[in-house]
Amino acid sequence: MRLRNTETGAVQPLEPAHRPVRVYVCGITPYDTTHLGHAFTYVAFDVLVRALRAAGHTVRYVQNVTDVDDDIIRRARELGTSWDRLATKETALYEADMAALNVRPPDVFPRASQTIPKIIDLVRLLEAQGHAYQREGHVYFRVGSITDYGRLSRLSREDMIKLLAQHGADPNDPRKQDPLDFILWQASAPDEPRWESPWGQGRPGWHIECSAMALEHLGEQVDVHGGGADLIFPHHESEIAQSESVTGVRPFARIWVHVGMLRYQGEKMSKSLRNLVLVGDLLRRYDADSIRVLLLRHHYREPWEYTPDQLEDAAGWTQRLRQAARGPGDARGDSPMAIRAALEDDLDTPRALRVLEDAVSGGDAGWRTASDLLGLRLKA
Repeated sequence: MRLRNTETGAVQPLEPAHRPVRVYVCGITPYDTTHLGHAFTYVAFDVLVRALRAAGHTVRYVQNVTDVDDDIIRRARELGTSWDRLATKETALYEADMAALNVRPPDVFPRASQTIPKIIDLVRLLEAQGHAYQREGHVYFRVGSITDYGRLSRLSREDMIKLLAQHGADPNDPRKQDPLDFILWQASAPDEPRWESPWGQGRPGWHIECSAMALEHLGEQVDVHGGGADLIFPHHESEIAQSESVTGVRPFARIWVHVGMLRYQGEKMSKSLRNLVLVGDLLRRYDADSIRVLLLRHHYREPWEYTPDQLEDAAGWTQRLRQAARGPGDARGDSPMAIRAALEDDLDTPRALRVLEDAVSGGDAGWRTASDLLGLRLKA
């Protein structure tokens, strides 16, 4: 298996340092799910895990739920409900949508709200090490305490400060020693989620939640860490800083895998912009195989813009493939190996789909195994 590592900029062999292979993927913030951009990300990692297991690897796949977050709090207020009820409802919808798309569940599906003791322990340790400082019930990571903040994103300091502001952080927060310093723990208002801590009642920052869940369930180093490309900065950059500071183990992730952004109507598909194509809506009109084919036709690193005609075309292709699959197969069964070869070449799903089409139309008896690698059922 060769994957492009965002940190090095190179397509490199995945040489797992652990058994099982440790895979961590940043999951949903459950306040308005599940849109097609989510599906593009999690279908890609579903295929990655399927390919690793088909190659004989055991895999421990962790995908988190960021259920303590400012966006959830804000959305719950708008709806007149509590943050935890909203998070529970939207997480269940997401799980149902993924199951409908034949996305296998992760081995561990932790929630930030269930990881508070670990988070507090990490923040206390960072503070004791001199990597963090407290101001008025808020605890910040001291970016100046490390020498290579920015090595993942390779952004200038000026660009990092601009991006922080776009992601809702305040570079001008007077409590900060440096505009790039980021929240590890923050004081909570009376109607916000809060837990007792050494710094008073409050809740964790976004980045420390993922560090805590990865370290708790996978240990000090992961083999593959993934998510959408929009998470490279500040989220994954900050995860590296925290995790490596706490453990002293470098690199925190041996390979960083980032999925390209899906656009719709000229903008990145996102909950904040409200330009969503919801998986639940699509499933009322199209079968799961057709939706997966639409997504797998695009290489996982490729940014692309969704238009409805693409799904119509994918549905037609899938139906033709399904009809061809009803024919008798011969004794040959080379297609699973050919599809594995495509997937092991930086998860080349467009090539894998072409191999599957040739296998089905050519009567290759191995097409069922080959289609399972891509999560396609191809049932009439």
